[in-house]
Amino acid sequence: MHVRLQQIVVDCREPRTLVRFWAALVGGEPVDRARGWSHVDLPGPARLAFQPVPEGRAGKNRLHLDLAVDDLAAATDKAVPLGATRVGPPVTDDQGSFQTMRDPEGNEFCLVTP
Repeated sequence: MHVRLQQIVVDCREPRTLVRFWAALVGGEPVDRARGWSHVDLPGPARLAFQPVPEGRAGKNRLHLDLAVDDLAAATDKAVPLGATRVGPPVTDDQGSFQTMRDPEGNEFCLVTP
């Protein structure tokens, strides 16, 4: 049996809006699908899909995306006007630096540099 990652699915209230944020951030074209779903193909083997749910986000994410960037400040400056918000200051540790962010629906993700 062969298993491969096909897509990462985010529950959200407004898939058509959220997919446009993520497409602008990571590149690619937003695709709106049947039953309110949307997706964007990520660079690499998987796509990022958005599934409509009636409830808002509650609590901390149990899973988040780390997006590798060359320039943490420039990536943050790009994400904020698109609708992202910073969560605290940038952090540097023995693995590199990262900035925790929230997308327009409050889902956390990190911008990371080596």
